[in-house]
Amino acid sequence: MRITEYISKTVSVKIDRPLGSKHPKHSFEYPVNYGFVPDTVSGDGEEIDAYVLGVDEPVKEFEGTCLAVIHRKDDDDDKLVIVTEGVTMTNEEIMKLVHFQEQWFDSEVIR
Repeated sequence: MRITEYISKTVSVKIDRPLGSKHPKHSFEYPVNYGFVPDTVSGDGEEIDAYVLGVDEPVKEFEGTCLAVIHRKDDDDDKLVIVTEGVTMTNEEIMKLVHFQEQWFDSEVIR
């Protein structure tokens, strides 16, 4: 399945870097829940990563709607943007919330 085919679908995410946790190699703290979709493969050969936005407490798992994809033009590791069903955000709101990590890449929001 191409990554854009997840848009508008319900997706289950396993959170391995919950809100407030520290990145294992870099010094930043995760301001959002961040994880992966089990049993998938992304462009980098690992499971597809996902930002869970709009959830203001650390969680271990999350099921929500894929609102968009963060496409990295200079990397092969695109990310899903997962939100609670019915939540909407502008592209600018999404990019502001994921800036902590996407600032190092040439990224765009795909819907």
